[in-house]
Amino acid sequence: MVLGWRRRSSTTSHRAAAAKKQPSPGNLDMDQLVIPKHFLCPISLDLMKDPVTLSSGITYDRQSIDTWLEAGNFKCPVTNQVLRNFDMIPNHTLRTMIQEWSSQNQRFGIQRVPTPRVPIMAVEVSEILYSITASARRVDQNGCLESVQRIKKWAGEGDRNKRCIVENGAASVLASAFDAFASDGVKKNGRLCEEILSALSWMLFPSLDEETQKYLGSHASLDCLVWFLKGEKDLLGKQNSILALKELLSSCNDQNKRAVEALAEIEGVSKILFDFIKGKVSMTITKASLTVVFYLVSFSEKFRSAFLEIDVVSLLLETIFDSENGITERALYVLDCLCDCKEGREQAYANALTIPVLVKKILRVSEMATEYSISAVWKLCKNATRQEERVLVEALQVGAFQKLLLVLQVRCAGEYGTKDKATELLKLLNPYRAGLECIESVDFKSIRRSF
Repeated sequence: MVLGWRRRSSTTSHRAAAAKKQPSPGNLDMDQLVIPKHFLCPISLDLMKDPVTLSSGITYDRQSIDTWLEAGNFKCPVTNQVLRNFDMIPNHTLRTMIQEWSSQNQRFGIQRVPTPRVPIMAVEVSEILYSITASARRVDQNGCLESVQRIKKWAGEGDRNKRCIVENGAASVLASAFDAFASDGVKKNGRLCEEILSALSWMLFPSLDEETQKYLGSHASLDCLVWFLKGEKDLLGKQNSILALKELLSSCNDQNKRAVEALAEIEGVSKILFDFIKGKVSMTITKASLTVVFYLVSFSEKFRSAFLEIDVVSLLLETIFDSENGITERALYVLDCLCDCKEGREQAYANALTIPVLVKKILRVSEMATEYSISAVWKLCKNATRQEERVLVEALQVGAFQKLLLVLQVRCAGEYGTKDKATELLKLLNPYRAGLECIESVDFKSIRRSF
């Protein structure tokens, strides 16, 4: 009886062990799955999602071969043959096989490969842009809106479509349409202009071509952009408008100066930008607003006076004191620019925060922030009258002398003349040093740390 029980027990344990070795559908592992080699892209060695065949006869995943060709390679990666053309023919048969295989192996964690969208062709883009141009001539709102929304839909389907749209001159066509409908009436065509600006928003980088600048810089277009900035609720419209202004004014040609002159004729621009910086609606809008303010005060005496009248220096100092690095850099840039004029320096002298905040930001934020801070302090100290010489004493009291010595030792930033300005500042401060220096040790604890 005992032996029989042992045998049955032994048999039962062997069966249990064998059952453990057999994988159940829930225990299947990716290691047990073998992906057919012809399903793998020769470049990425991953399962292909959108197989395309080149003129060499080799099939690749579209994304991988796109990256290869964009890098300037003109040969087939497998055969090393020079490609006769760059046409990519979709391999529908292979894609169908991959989809069927992935559906059958979903229990292994394989996701079914979706049917890829067919990339747009240059001919399609040209047709839709022609349609937009024709609609703009007829001032046909509905026709233009439909075409613009189609462009936005294409752009949302992938970077390849975006490149095709931009390469076929969509930016200038959309800018022309924006100008045409803005000229016809901002309020009447507000929704359409907003759609056009939204489609343009990702086409404005890294720079605008001259034709696009011309249309966006027209009086009607600038009126429309400012109208969007004045809107009460639409944050995205404000963001697209301020970014368009920033890109327009950042252009290194005469067009940005003409745009500044045109903006100077529009009422309320300085107040809108002041409120954007003060309200901190969003980081993107704040940064773009500070950049726009810099160009406005750089090229326009009228804007410089307008901003100084609403006490922009105090706002900039508050912004510099308590903001993240990107915003601080831009605010310092604007303040340094305002210190070029007598009125700007007078406001800076009158504010008790000016020297302490500027000296505090030296070697604290970034190299650019250090350069702007030193430049602003240099302008204030160099142009100080006898009544304003207290700024030299104040700079010494907050540790400017020691920081400037460190700048000369650990930084060789000569691109903006920072080294020369630091040297001249030391000479200006030296006669006032006796018994006035104050060192804040926390500023020097991490001096070796990279910015």
